[in-house]
Amino acid sequence: MESGAGKHWTEEEVKALLSVWSEKNIRKQLHGTLRNKGIFIYIAKRLQELGVCRDWKQCRAKYKNLKYEYRTVKYAHNSGDVTKTMKFFHDLDAILRYEPVTQLAAEENGRCFATETQLNTSPTAESTQ
Repeated sequence: MESGAGKHWTEEEVKALLSVWSEKNIRKQLHGTLRNKGIFIYIAKRLQELGVCRDWKQCRAKYKNLKYEYRTVKYAHNSGDVTKTMKFFHDLDAILRYEPVTQLAAEENGRCFATETQLNTSPTAESTQ
């Protein structure tokens, strides 16, 4: 499947990206790294093995866009608006549901420091804790 810069991702290409993204070691590396070019180069190579010809910049852009869209829909659902949807929401929910989120907490001297908490909004997960 040949795809050049600026072309829309097909459903098959997005599914391939999600399958690579869903691997535990990839999720861990994406979460723990701010400078993640190397990870996206690896993801692009893995996608080429699956027949998806995208460069690392396209993979990173699609990753960021999917993540943003997921969070937008998730926020809307948590606010009571269930009309907002997206095509791969359930796949992304499975990948991102337990991703630690960095939050800022205030110290006594007025400085802020980062703490990790679990992004966990599903009622079933809350009842088991």
